[in-house]
Amino acid sequence: MIIDFKHMEEQILPNFKGGEKSYAVKKFTDDRNMIMHGRLESGASIGLHTHEGNCEMFYIIEGTGKVLMDGEYERVEAGMCHYCPIGHTHSLINDSDSDLVFFAVVAEQK
Repeated sequence: MIIDFKHMEEQILPNFKGGEKSYAVKKFTDDRNMIMHGRLESGASIGLHTHEGNCEMFYIIEGTGKVLMDGEYERVEAGMCHYCPIGHTHSLINDSDSDLVFFAVVAEQK
């Protein structure tokens, strides 16, 4: 199966999960998983949230920022992958002057 993000409409989600500014996303979902191509402009964030019943992975494509996971900050940049296991809490923050572009997968765990 091919998921072609180039031909998907970007959705703008203001204050996603309580975050700052807007989260721009192109996403594919089925009954168990969500696959996303996301973008956070300078100063934007995905709010702090806990993964209950699923996990999430971010692969940073472009830019820099930071992740707040379980109370600790970690720097991220292009080429890095962040993993948030089931039951953990995280947030993604663009504290740079340019866009933070990433690929994310939220996988339900049974």
